[in-house]
Formats: sequence, structure tokens, C-alpha cells
Amino acid sequence: MPGPRRRGRRSCALIALAAPSASAWTGCWPARGRVEPRVASDARMVLAMRPSAPAALGSSGADVAEGEKVGVLLLNLGGPDTLDQVEPFLYNLFSDPEIITLPGAVRWLNGPLAWIIAKTRAPMSREGYKQVLDGGSPQLRTTLAQGAAIEAALSTRGVSAKSYIGMRYWHPYTDEALAAIKADGVQRLVVLPLYPQFSISTSGSSLRLLEHEYYQDQQLRLLKNVVIPAWYNRQGYVHSMARLIASRIDMLPEGERAGAHVFFSAHGLPQKYVQELGDPYQQQIEATVSFVMARLRVLGYSNPDTLAYQSKVGPVPWLQPYTDEKIKELAGGGVSSLVVVPISFVSEHIETLEEIDIEYRELAEEAGITHWERVPALGVEEDFIEDLASAVVEALPRMEQRPLQEIDEGRPVSLRVVNDLVSLRSKEEIGAEYGPVRVRNYRRGGFPPKAGGIK
Repeated sequence: MPGPRRRGRRSCALIALAAPSASAWTGCWPARGRVEPRVASDARMVLAMRPSAPAALGSSGADVAEGEKVGVLLLNLGGPDTLDQVEPFLYNLFSDPEIITLPGAVRWLNGPLAWIIAKTRAPMSREGYKQVLDGGSPQLRTTLAQGAAIEAALSTRGVSAKSYIGMRYWHPYTDEALAAIKADGVQRLVVLPLYPQFSISTSGSSLRLLEHEYYQDQQLRLLKNVVIPAWYNRQGYVHSMARLIASRIDMLPEGERAGAHVFFSAHGLPQKYVQELGDPYQQQIEATVSFVMARLRVLGYSNPDTLAYQSKVGPVPWLQPYTDEKIKELAGGGVSSLVVVPISFVSEHIETLEEIDIEYRELAEEAGITHWERVPALGVEEDFIEDLASAVVEALPRMEQRPLQEIDEGRPVSLRVVNDLVSLRSKEEIGAEYGPVRVRNYRRGGFPPKAGGIK
């Protein structure tokens, strides 16, 4: 099995993306084996909220020529629109080498294994989706609304732009979005993953697929592009989250408000991807919680808080504490009121509407929690949308590759730079399991790359 290729200084360890620590990682992966990154004592990571730029009517400062066509590509996970689509959606999900990775000699089994898993899990998953599907995918509806709102916010900043949606595992797929971008003659493209925190299993997976499609097309290769890899530290995002939490605390009975426990539930990730692949997700999640709680203190709220991780799949250890276990622990310790915050989600979908609202709420009530308030996903909250529009405006002049320090600060960079960073050593070295891995080949023997036709 070949080892990972030696990377140059420009492509050092992925942990340099956005790890919120006082030091910068400067070590790189060697040709073979695992080596702990070296810490540069004279450098420091920037971990601070980025202020939101106010909208200036008629003047964007974005260096956009008159008549120049600007596109904003929103990347997200995607989800089925009907119960009949649940099984093919699951096939697409589990046939992604980012989700299940097999050693090279048996990699051809990815497709057949995904088919078996999809068949096995589909009946249970349909029961969950029955609770959340109301005329189509809630995530797609929200993403369309977010795109329209970003367009409107950009217009007030003097930027005429069109939004496009590229979902990872269901329609509209990334290649469908790119086809529309080409047809519209877009000249400058800002890629905006709708994941506040960067992970090689979410933004990384979507960006690697995007690069695969992007750089095979000569027309697209000529299109200037820039990626906003993470925006967990932007002021508009943090302030919007804090305001929504405060509003839910205020909905509790007066006697419960001061002692209500703010419970952040983030999507989980196998521990090995943080510990061995250098995924910055956990550190960015923890930083987000710190930012939001600091803002709540400014607003006059001094509630206790907890961070836990949900949606564990498979037998390997994931980031802990687990949401279900922590709910029971808090209830056993005398907590009676929870204000639950889906911290890593900006749109409603099965993991908020079914897993949190139904499964975890029932668990909490059984454990003795008497008051439960769930903070909604941000959706099209005005300050949040305005801040994303500001991020796009700030990105437009940055169509050249930028230093890695700017990625750590959440600054816009070239798509090529991001994908150089996320192309880490092969996950085969830590065994086959659920989670992210560098993509080498999207073709699967005997199975189509998209399963929209599977019944």
C-alpha cells in the first residue's frame, strides 16, 4: 500500500486550517507513517470573532466590474424529497468513500456494500423521514430561501449575483449546479459551504467532489473562484445564535430561566479523524460555543452550558460526550430545564426535526427534564444572512491563492488551496470505518455514481 505523498510547505497539516489554539502547526505529513505535527512557539493562531461589515447601499468595495456575472455556490448535504427517495439517497451517502472506506484491494466492494446498507437501513430511515418530509426536503427549501436572501443582501451592497445550490448526496447535485453556472456565463464564483465549522467529512467532502468536477472541465478551469472554508467565527453568525438562544430562555417559566442549562448538540465525528487526520472540526465547534456563550454574557445571561455530540454511527468511538448520555447525566444531576441548541446546523432536517425534537426530547422527559426549549436552526435570520453576504463581498477581491494563515482566520482562499490541504494521507492506514477520507476515484464497479434510478 503506497504511503501518502510528501507535501510541500504550502500544504502542511490540515490542522492548520482553523485549530483554535495559541500555536500554529508547522509540521507536514512525511512520505510514510504518522508524525506528530511540530508546534511553532513564535506563531499563534487567530481565534477571534470577525466583525460584520455593514451594508453600504450602492457601494460594495468588491471590485466587481459593471456587467460582470457573479455566482455564489452554496454547498450542503442534501436529502430526499419523498419517502421513495430515501433508499437511493442512502445509497449515495454510503457509497461515498468519505463515509465508508475500504482498503484498496477490496475498494470495488464500496458500491455493493452501500447497496446492502441502504436496503437494510431504508425501512427505519423512512420512519424517521415520515416525521420531517412535508412537501419536500426541509433542507432544500431552506437552502433555496437562504440563496434568495443572500442575493437580496448582496444587491443592497451593490453586487448583482445569482445563487446556485450543489448538494452532496441528492438533487440538485454539484454537477447540476456547475452546468447551470456554465450556462449562465458566470465569470466570478464564490463557493460557500453551508457548514459553519470546517470538517473533512462535510465541507471537505463537498469541496473535493467540486474540485473533481471543476478541474476536468476546461470552461470551468477558466472561471475565477474563491472558497470561504469556514465562518464559525463571524460576528453575525455568533450574534444570531446568541439572540435565538436568549429568546428561548425567555420562553421558559420565570422561575426556570436563570438555572436553565444551555445544551449545545453538534453533529458527531469519529475521534480518529480529529486525533490522527487533524480534522479541525472539534476545536472549531468548541470555539463556537465559547463565542456564543461570551455573547450571551454580554446580553445579561449567565446560564450554565454543555457541549455534546449526536448522530453516532458504527462501533468506533466518536467525539464525546454523546448527546443522549449527557442528557441523562444532567437530568440525574438535578437539571430540570434544557435549552437545546443544534450548533452545527443552519437548516432543519432529520437530525434536528426527528433526532433532537422527537428522540432526544422523549429521552429527556423520561430522565426527568420538565422544561425543554429547542433553538431553531438559523435559516434566514436577517443578521445571519447579512453576515454571509458580507463574507461574499469580502471574498470577491480575493480570487488568488492566499496563505494558510488566512484559512485559519476563516478568510477566503482558492479552491485549489483548500483541496491541497484536505488531501491528507490515506485513511486506509487507520482502518476501514465510517467517516471522511481523501477521494481518489469516484467510479464504483458496477454501480452508478448517483443512485437516482435505484428502486
